[in-house]
Amino acid sequence: MSNLTHLTIADAIDGMDKGDFTARELTEAHVSAMEETRDLNAYIVETPEIALEMADASDKRRAAGNAGIMEGIPIAMKDLFCTEGTQTTAASRILEGFVPTYESTVSGNLWNAGAVMLGKSNLDQFAMGSANITSYFGNVINPWQREGSDAQLTPGGSSGGSAATVAARAAMAATGTDTGGSIRQPAAFSGIVGMKPTYGRCSRWGVVAFASSLDQAGPMTRSVRDAAIMLEAMAGYDEKDSTSVKLDVPSYQKALTGDIRGLKVGIPKEYRMDGTPKEIDQAWEQGIEWLKAAGAEPVEISLPHTKYALPAYYIIAPAECSSNLARYDGVRYGLRIDGESLDDMYERTRAEGFGDEVKRRILIGTYVLSAGYYDAYYNKARRVRTLIANDFKKAYESVDVILTPTAPSPAFGIGEKMDDPIAMYLNDVFTVPASLAGLPGISIPTAISSEGTPLGLQLLGKAFDEETVLKVAGVVEEAAGFSALPQLIAGGK
Repeated sequence: MSNLTHLTIADAIDGMDKGDFTARELTEAHVSAMEETRDLNAYIVETPEIALEMADASDKRRAAGNAGIMEGIPIAMKDLFCTEGTQTTAASRILEGFVPTYESTVSGNLWNAGAVMLGKSNLDQFAMGSANITSYFGNVINPWQREGSDAQLTPGGSSGGSAATVAARAAMAATGTDTGGSIRQPAAFSGIVGMKPTYGRCSRWGVVAFASSLDQAGPMTRSVRDAAIMLEAMAGYDEKDSTSVKLDVPSYQKALTGDIRGLKVGIPKEYRMDGTPKEIDQAWEQGIEWLKAAGAEPVEISLPHTKYALPAYYIIAPAECSSNLARYDGVRYGLRIDGESLDDMYERTRAEGFGDEVKRRILIGTYVLSAGYYDAYYNKARRVRTLIANDFKKAYESVDVILTPTAPSPAFGIGEKMDDPIAMYLNDVFTVPASLAGLPGISIPTAISSEGTPLGLQLLGKAFDEETVLKVAGVVEEAAGFSALPQLIAGGK
């Protein structure tokens, strides 16, 4: 595998600016890496011809002095973002063969910034899952392995394809979407950086919807600086998205000063949960010590409604999913299975087109929105969501950021929790609260578990204060010095 595939975005931009290599050469190296890592099943669609055309155009812009912030950087686009002229499936059968005639705002922003599309990355179907095992196109394999074992591990989900391809050096970065942790948890499982911006910071227009009040796009990269660069390219107000917030996008790189002296870091006591592996608690304590050494002050805080976050989330998200997915009926686009009547066609199409997890969530959502249960479940969950948001609001009166583990375990084996939906949902226990509150969060790889797989720490910030989150994340990243490579890459497999 080429040394070009091991560069960060920042280093690659510097190299191209100096003339050390071209965008085409960088892209060719990643196209080769994409081919070499096909066994991971990280891509649903590969677009090497498009990538090379975009790279050539990028080289011309750089030569003319018109380089964008992501100029010439080859990335993977999660197959939830509509891409004009390229199939977009949300990893489902019901959308197989759907080719959008328009571009999502986020992907359009990235192309305008000079990024190059290598392909569409795999995911849990309609972004519903925590292990990337619900895709119609098959499981994604984590390039990391347990020591002494050939067992295939999950890369996390739903953005598992994006995480795996970045970890495997088959893309310099990738887009992800985070509804309840779907950027941060796979980032932790795969040893990369994953950032969920504040809800409303990145447009949702052209992104296949799961839960509209929760979904948020964000960058998945190999460094905090790369996340800052990519987020700046992705973010911005969009009049086509009614939930987009009209705020200027700062230069996030300028926030990476390394100076966090005097900042207060919240340590929520409710995140110290029974059954959490000792090594995750140890990694958390190490993170606290790193921040203290850098001049920050740890402060114990309380987020008292944390224990209600998962139950509330798994009412609100399925409710919104049942509404959003009603549009897939076999009439206007996508799969159609003919039946004896219109209703029979609906039933056959949806039965064949949706996977088991998607059907489960549609049924739950339809139930909690039904006339007899709307107040008992959905409205109650909405009130709990407000209480959780208020917990964070009160905490941020005394602290600047919050530090927690990202996930309650390292990456687990594919199939290990497949028959237990509740165990699967518990993967999001540390990430869901911030999603319900719409707050920014980032996962940084900080340690290797006793199994030889990555562990991540999570930083959560105030609404639209991604700058402070990135600043503190940069300090954690430097202190951790995480440089381990996945076994399937380090071993040359």
